[in-house]
Amino acid sequence: MSRTGQIFSAIFIGVLAVAAVFPGVLAPGNPLAVDPAAAFSSPSVDHPLGTDESGRDIYTRIIHGTADSLQIGLLATALGMSVALVLGSLAALGPRWIDQAILAVLETLYAVPALLLALIIIAFTGPGPEPAIIAVGCSTAPGYARLIRSQIRILRGSEMMEAATVLGRGPVRKTVNHLIPNALRTLMVLVTLGIGQAVVWASALSFLGLGTPPPAPEWGAMLASGRTYLNLAWWMTVFPGLAIVVVAAGATLIGRGIGAGSAHSSGKVTL
Repeated sequence: MSRTGQIFSAIFIGVLAVAAVFPGVLAPGNPLAVDPAAAFSSPSVDHPLGTDESGRDIYTRIIHGTADSLQIGLLATALGMSVALVLGSLAALGPRWIDQAILAVLETLYAVPALLLALIIIAFTGPGPEPAIIAVGCSTAPGYARLIRSQIRILRGSEMMEAATVLGRGPVRKTVNHLIPNALRTLMVLVTLGIGQAVVWASALSFLGLGTPPPAPEWGAMLASGRTYLNLAWWMTVFPGLAIVVVAAGATLIGRGIGAGSAHSSGKVTL
């Protein structure tokens, strides 16, 4: 990652962290406070991003909604990666029949669009933030598991593992000390890329009324509320949408930077 990219990443992560943990620093107002007299106010000095149909400040709601959107994205990514790591490792390291069975399940699930799979899961669990986390996490797991399985299988035949065998390392020690840690390098890149993807899908579920319900300041729910008044108050839709785009794009750029750095430094592996 270039120097400019590193600076951008640091600023981006810092702003998101402050908005998620200390939103009052950036937006001291109450995101749920209504002011009917100020309803549908266009962007101004008092309301930089305008207000919604209840007079709630859009800027304040976007800042305070960062925690909700990121929490769903982070937890869903953590769940999906955990499931993927278990399934991918079992498929790569287990007997052939386990590999074939897991791979058959993964290929079947992977053939279903992830958002559609999330909707199917929501149909069984019901709507809400927790079901949204489970749905998004489980729907992303098949794709990640396939990549982890491939990465572990590649590493099993690498010179690093051959050197470990020559040095007398046992199967368990080789797996724990060398195979899994090096596979996790790829996993960390996927985690960064997956967060942005999970935020988009979680917002999509909230937009459809299956995630965080209004009046919570969640970006997808704000989009759903704003679409009704798109001709009257475009800012109700545009600014929450921009927040989703910026977070997803920022996470993707950081993930690609990490991936490029990991690939550049993967030439030597210390035993």
